[in-house]
Amino acid sequence: MEPLLSTWQRKWSAAPLGSLRGQLLRWLLIPLALLVVLNAVSVYDNALDAADLAYDRSLLASTRALAERVTVKDGKVVADVPYVALDSFETDTLGKIYYKVSGIDGETVSGFDDLPAVPANVPRSEAYPALVRFYHADYNGEQVRIAALLQPVYDDSMRGIALIQVGETLDARRGLSRKILFDTLLRQAVMVLAVATLVWFAVRLVLRPLMRLKSEVENRALTDLSDVDQALVHKEVRPLVAAMNSTMSRLQNLIASQRRFIADASHQLRTPLTVLKTQAELALRENDPVAMREIVKSIAATTDSTVHLANRLLTLARIEHGSEAAAMGPVSLQAIARQVGLEMALPAVHKQIDMSLDADDEALVEGHALMLHELMMNLVDNAIRYTPIGGRIALRVTKQVQGVLLEVEDSGVGIAEAEREKVFTPFYRSSNALEINPSGTGLGLAIVRDVVALHGAEATLDPSRLGGLKVAITFPPKSEAYPKT
Repeated sequence: MEPLLSTWQRKWSAAPLGSLRGQLLRWLLIPLALLVVLNAVSVYDNALDAADLAYDRSLLASTRALAERVTVKDGKVVADVPYVALDSFETDTLGKIYYKVSGIDGETVSGFDDLPAVPANVPRSEAYPALVRFYHADYNGEQVRIAALLQPVYDDSMRGIALIQVGETLDARRGLSRKILFDTLLRQAVMVLAVATLVWFAVRLVLRPLMRLKSEVENRALTDLSDVDQALVHKEVRPLVAAMNSTMSRLQNLIASQRRFIADASHQLRTPLTVLKTQAELALRENDPVAMREIVKSIAATTDSTVHLANRLLTLARIEHGSEAAAMGPVSLQAIARQVGLEMALPAVHKQIDMSLDADDEALVEGHALMLHELMMNLVDNAIRYTPIGGRIALRVTKQVQGVLLEVEDSGVGIAEAEREKVFTPFYRSSNALEINPSGTGLGLAIVRDVVALHGAEATLDPSRLGGLKVAITFPPKSEAYPKT
C-alpha cells in the first residue's frame, strides 16, 4: 500500500500544475455539482415519500368511505356501493382506481376479485389511527398502491372483520414526484449558475494581486533586483514574496561579488601581462644572445607567476560561487595532510626547512577533498615562502571532542596582530609579506577563508611557539558539518 501511495504522490508532484484560477474553479465547482446531484437524488426520494404520504391519506379516506357502506345483512357481509361510486372507483382523472371488499371468511363481496392480497410481511401503518396497511403490487401490468383496511362488522347474529382494499395506479404520485424534482433541479441549476458566476468573479478578484505582482516583476529592468513590496499580495503569499526578495538579495551579493572579482582579477592580471609584453618587446630588440637568454628567463618567471595568479583566481572564484558544495562527503584530513607533506617536501628541502607531520588516525570531516587539499597547500606554501632558510614548520591534525583541529605553525616572520583579519581579504598583503615576497598574489589566505566557510569551520591566526605564525582551523564533527553556500 505504501509503495502505491508513494508512486501516486510522485506522479501528483511531477504533474504540471497548470492554471491556479482553473484549479480553484474546478475544486469549487466540481464538488458543488456532485453535491447537487446527491441532493437531487435525496430530493427525489423525499418527493416520493411526500407524495406517498399525501396520496396515502387520500387513499385511506376513500377506503374509509367505502368501509362505511359495508354492513351485515341476513348474516352476510354486503357492500352497498352505488353505480356512480363504482364508476369513480374504476377510473380517475389522474389514474385508475380499483377496490375489493372481502367478507369475514375472505370471500369477495364486491369489487375486483383478482386484486392482489395483502402480503404477510406488511406491517400496520403507524401514521393513522386505523387498522390499515399500505403496500405496492402489480395489477394488470401496472404498479399500484393499495390500502388494506380491516373493518369490524356485526349484527345481532354475527360479528367479524371485513377487509376493504382500495388501490390506485402510481401515475399521479410519480407525476407529483417528477414535478417536485424538476422544480427543485431548476432552482438548484439557477443557484449553481449563480454560484459559479460569483465564484468566477471572486477567484478573479482574489487573484488580482498575484497578477499585479506578475506584471511588476515582468516589467522590471534586468538590473533591478530591489525588494518586491509584500503589501501587494495577501499574507498567505507574503512568505513567497519574502523568499523572492531573499533570492534577489543573494543574487545582488553574487553579482556584486562577481563584479569585484572581475575588477580585482583584471587589475591583478594587468601588471604581469604588461610586464610580459614589455619583456617580449625587449627580447625582440635585443641582439646579444646572452642578454636575450636572461630576458627569456625573466619571461618564464613572469609567466610562472601569472599562471600561479590565474590558478589562484580560478580557485577563489570556484569556491566563492559554491560550485563544490554538492560534492561533500567523508574526508580523512590525515590522508590529505600526508599527501600535501609529500608534495611540498621538495620546496622545503630547497630551503633546508625542517617540516614535521603529526596526524591522528580516523580524523574524518564532512567536506570536499579537493578543496581541503587546496586549503592545506595554501597554508603550507605560505609557511615555506615566509619561513627563512633553516627554519621549522609543523603540520598537525588532531581529533578532538569538538571536532578535528588542523594546525600549521612556522618559524617565519608572522603577521602583526592588527593585520590578522585583513589578510583574509583577497589581494591584501601584510607588510612583512610585501617585504619578503613582493611578487605574491595575496590570495592564499582568501582561499583558506572561503574553504573554511564552505565547510562550516573556524580559523584563527595566533603567534606560533616556533616564533612565527600559527594557523588553527577547527572543523565540526562529521555529523554536524554543513556547507556554506
